[in-house]
Amino acid sequence: MRTPAGAECPHYYEDFYRGRDQQECRLIDRTPGGGVWEPKLCSGCPVPRILMANACPHLVLEARVKSGLLGFGKHVQVTAMCTETLSDVSEPQIGCGQCHLHLPSLNAGPEEH
Repeated sequence: MRTPAGAECPHYYEDFYRGRDQQECRLIDRTPGGGVWEPKLCSGCPVPRILMANACPHLVLEARVKSGLLGFGKHVQVTAMCTETLSDVSEPQIGCGQCHLHLPSLNAGPEEH
């Protein structure tokens, strides 16, 4: 679904049908201690860019609302984990570096006929 910032995000949900007024980030909602989401957080959220760059099925994201300096300037902080290697992923856009080794479509090599 398209976020208020204009990016496609599978974790954003909105429902304005027949007078409803519901907007939520389901990723922040399901993260323990995720914080309180508000629509303006979508403008700086890294999740749509991460998911566009890395479609690994083993990548699990968690998102939390963090306050900036002196409590001003809230932003979304994302952490990632790989369920295949059971390790934290420091660069979610790239991934853990191990999963892509197991995918035959990404292994470059001569084709056999």
